[in-house]
Amino acid sequence: MNKPVLECRQLSKHFTQGEQRLQVLDCLELAVAPGEKLAIIGVSGSGKTTLLNLLGGIDTPSTGQVLVRGQDINALNPAQQDALRNQALGFVYQFHHLLGEFTAQENVAMPLIIARRPYRECLDRAGALLEEVGLKERLTHKPAQLSGGERQRVAIARALVNAPACVLMDEPTGNLDRHTALAIHTLILRLNEQFNTSFILVTHDNALAQRMDRTLVLRDGRLQALEQP
Repeated sequence: MNKPVLECRQLSKHFTQGEQRLQVLDCLELAVAPGEKLAIIGVSGSGKTTLLNLLGGIDTPSTGQVLVRGQDINALNPAQQDALRNQALGFVYQFHHLLGEFTAQENVAMPLIIARRPYRECLDRAGALLEEVGLKERLTHKPAQLSGGERQRVAIARALVNAPACVLMDEPTGNLDRHTALAIHTLILRLNEQFNTSFILVTHDNALAQRMDRTLVLRDGRLQALEQP
């Protein structure tokens, strides 16, 4: 059996406000296999984004572990954490978070540039990925010149540029119209099959969740399996 690309063990997170303690996540267990597509659903305020931030090493758990390619990300120093995130994880958010002063190609290349790869190699890899997501004619366009769906495709290409083990997506279609959202659904499925990259999606989009390999519901701080119809 293949080792999980991302897992958490006894993962908990609480926040303290004055004398009140808010338990958001409570001893979660999760293992994501190579190439697996996982949806996480739940009501607003249930802790889905908090969980995604913990899985990505952006936030620190109160207790428990997050293992990325077998490494406990919170046991690393900040520089090691940054390197592991850059190499093993990709991130896509509801709002694309592209850099407005850079072209689509430069935005996609940015993780490679940060990793100090040769600049020409960075641009070539970014250009190839933009072609994969149907934006071959948009390499030199800046975000303001792109539609919402095109900007999200750029963000997905950027998340994949380092060939990560897993891409974490927070409401990737939440800011898109239905037609564009369906196109993004299809793109995610194709890229998953093509690159064997795992995807973890936090979503309110039931149609997207139903196209994943499995869906988990975050309820009362715990993850529960949802049987697909």
